[in-house]
Parts: sequence; C-alpha cells; structure tokens
Amino acid sequence: AVSQAFFDSVAASLGRETAERLRAALLEPASVSVRFNPFKDADLSYLMDGAAAVPWSPCGRILGQRPVFTLDPLFHSGAYYVQDSSAMFVGQVFRDMLGRLDVQGRPVRVLDLCAAPGGKTTDMAASLRSAFGENFILVSNEVMRARASVLADNVARWGDPNVVVTSVDPKVFARLEGWFDCIVADVPCSGEGMFRKDEEAVAQWSPDNVALCASRQRRIVADVWPSLAEGGVMVYSTCTFNDAENDGNASWICAELGAEGVRPHSAPEGVLETRCGYLMVPGLVHGEGQYCAAMVKTSSAGTSVPRVKLPKPDAAGKMASRYFDIPVTARMKGDLMVALPDVIALEAAVLGSVMPLLASGCAVGQVKGRDLVPDEDLALCTCCSTDAFTQAEVDTKTALRYLHRDALVLPDAPKGFVR
Repeated sequence: AVSQAFFDSVAASLGRETAERLRAALLEPASVSVRFNPFKDADLSYLMDGAAAVPWSPCGRILGQRPVFTLDPLFHSGAYYVQDSSAMFVGQVFRDMLGRLDVQGRPVRVLDLCAAPGGKTTDMAASLRSAFGENFILVSNEVMRARASVLADNVARWGDPNVVVTSVDPKVFARLEGWFDCIVADVPCSGEGMFRKDEEAVAQWSPDNVALCASRQRRIVADVWPSLAEGGVMVYSTCTFNDAENDGNASWICAELGAEGVRPHSAPEGVLETRCGYLMVPGLVHGEGQYCAAMVKTSSAGTSVPRVKLPKPDAAGKMASRYFDIPVTARMKGDLMVALPDVIALEAAVLGSVMPLLASGCAVGQVKGRDLVPDEDLALCTCCSTDAFTQAEVDTKTALRYLHRDALVLPDAPKGFVR
C-alpha cells in the first residue's frame, strides 16, 4: 500500500485536493494507450472502437479496452507502440522545441539519453522525420545492457533507419563536445508517477530515496551537458511528482550548468504548470505521473569531435541499394549486411569512433555467396523499397503462425522471398 507519508509529501507540494484525487486514482486500473506509426500504412480501426484522442499527441489514442497486444501481428510489425498517454507529453514538448534548432548543411543531431524501452525514441523518430525528412540522426542510449537489447528490438520494429542505438554511460558523450542539437533526458527517478503500475516503486519509496534519485539525476545531466551545443535544447523529464527531482533539478540545471528555461505553450486541460515545467497527475489526467521541462543552453560549448573518413563504396553497397528507396551505405558485420542512410553515414562514423554502436541503420540480411537471405528488420524498415520483394496479404491466423516460426505455405505466391 502507498504510505501516508507519500500522500503528505504530495499534499505539501501540490495541495490536499490534488493529493486526494491522486489517492482515489491509484485505486483505479491504469488506462491503456497507443501511439500509431505515421510512416506505416496499416488499418488500425479494430483498435479504435471507443478510443479517445490524446490531447497532446496527434498519433496517440486512449483505448476503451486492453487487447492482447502479443496476439496482434500489427503490434509486432511496428504499426503502433503501446505507451502511456502522459509519457507522450514529452514528445509534444520535444516537437514544440524543434523550431528552435538552427541547423544548416547537416543532419539534426538528437540524443535520447535514457531511452529504454523505446517509447520516447519512437515518438521522437516520427516527429523528426515529419519535420526534417531524412535529414536527422537520433541516438538512442540505454546504459543497462539488458534493457538496451529490448530498446534495439523496439527500434528495429518501429523501422526508422536514422536511429542509432548505444549502451554507454552518459559521460562518454562528453567526448563529443557541442555535438548534439537536442538532448532528451528522461532520467531514472523515484517512480512516484508509476505507483499504479509498479509495486516495487511503491515499496522502495522514501524521502531518502527521493534525495538519492535527485542527486543521481544531477550527475547524469552534468555528465552529458558538454555534448549539448550552445543554443541547443534539453528536454528534462521524470515520472515522479516531488520538487527535488523536478523543478528543483530544472532550476539547478539553469543556474549551475548554464541554461534558460522555456515554456513552449500553456498547459493543456488537466496538466499542472509548475515553476519550471509541466506535471501530470493521475486523477487529473487519464495517464500516469509525468513531469517535463525544457531549457536552452546558454553556457559556451566546445566543438571538439574526432575526424573520420568514410570507407569507399564496395560491392556490399551496390547489393544493398536495390532494397531501399533512399541512398544507403552498406557494411558487413561478419556475414550480416547492414545498411545506413547516406545522409547520416558521417555522423554514425563519428559516433562509432567514440563508442560502440549496438545497432544502426537496418540489418539487410545474411550474404551467402552471391545470394542474400533477407533479415526480418528489412521488411520492418520504413525505407524498404516496395519493389524489392513480392508482397502477399495474409490473414491474422497465418501471420501469427509466422510469428510462431511455423512453416508456411503460400500457394498463390511466386517462388522466392515474400514480404
């Protein structure tokens, strides 16, 4: 059970009425929401019966009931992502700040610092593609390797080849001085906003743990701060309610690291405006707890990054190009061919000179002699050419058999690989 000390702390900072509305909401089941992929053509009408729009996410929907997502082939194909509606607000603040990025002659560079399992990464990837087309690179980082593997799987399922996945400590990014135009830091927190979904967060809550989390969050932001360009944007977020981890840290970033807080718009209905940002509380909104603040870096930043040379095109690149609608650069990882959009090849090479890349671009397939056995990531990629393979429509039962790795027979399809 949630302790009275917690509700007293909420009442002290947000008022007794808000604390009581939160107490009542925590006794109710959590809402279920999804965000569809605007770059994949899929009929999701079967999900939308009784659904309501998420006010701050054009692709977000709050569902009337919870389906069994693991039995939905379109979930596995990356046609939509299951994400809490409050967490989608970070994506809205991110979109609001994109107009402040003054980039000319190169791709926009964005870092999702604490990215697993991938909800905010996939939201940002869609927003960046809508705003900049192919001209962006999104680095999605998760320091915990097991969680990073889940992140990489979700990124591959979403299918945007301009996303690079890494698994390094935030301080590693400091080697890329002034390199990023925007950093989203959804930092690990005390998890007060997830009490309805996470019993462990309830059990671990204490004032001491809140203080520990606030200190750790400052270290994380300070470690990565040198990699943000002067005039660049940081979006700072948590899924907790207390001042120490939220406005307290946002104020500290501005005062100690050098930034100016920005409030891109007035708070939507149900969202609280705090001193520095926005706060969502169950009972006031349909989703869980979420805090978000935006700031522009005012302190000076160096521009020291490694110099790299791109490899010359080879046979792998020629083989890969036939499968994509965009120019790509291919490389071999053992017998696996991986393709990267040409527009971000230099940026990816710079990253790779500083840290290992867990995943980048799109896995094309295994090369066996002169033949290529396509990887499933190629079929999921939004930039895979529609002419690369014969396409076949299958029913849900057949699709689930494929996902179960059963042998399929498609009598009406021609010989060869079928997408």
